[in-house]
Amino acid sequence: MEPEQLVGPEQLVEIERIKRLKYAYLRCIDQKDFAGLSGLFTEDATAAYSGGRYVYEGRAAITTFIETNMGRTTMHSSHRVHHPEIDLDGDDATGTWALEDTIVDTEWDFVLQGAAFYEDRYVRRDGRWLIAHTGYRRTFEYLLPTTALSGFRVTASWWATDGQSSLAVQ
Repeated sequence: MEPEQLVGPEQLVEIERIKRLKYAYLRCIDQKDFAGLSGLFTEDATAAYSGGRYVYEGRAAITTFIETNMGRTTMHSSHRVHHPEIDLDGDDATGTWALEDTIVDTEWDFVLQGAAFYEDRYVRRDGRWLIAHTGYRRTFEYLLPTTALSGFRVTASWWATDGQSSLAVQ
């Protein structure tokens, strides 16, 4: 941010609303709430995931892609973003976010971890911020077969164990 671009209390409130929008986007993905996810996008939103390898136009296409690829209850995901850089311009905004994600798939037997940077565009419609564009480019990602991790097992799952650990404690 340029030193002459001062941010007042009203702008800070709008930045916080955009942060909550992004956090809801990731929570909906991780909890497989695809109806909730759909409501976070503009109708004509676009997405470009994995450095533009996967490009989608329209709210329905984006949410269908995510649900198709992450909807299995044997795929456990954790997406965390931080270090937001959000710039406001009236009813438009842009945001850059650092992403760290982990995928554990007990059906396909792998663990994936990675990092990326999201580049987003937001619009405010009827006082509510929505995602007009989202996408990320990987900094890195790696994949491990769970067979490479001696004794690896999932001991808690939102879906299989209702989020309760199966580990015995004293």
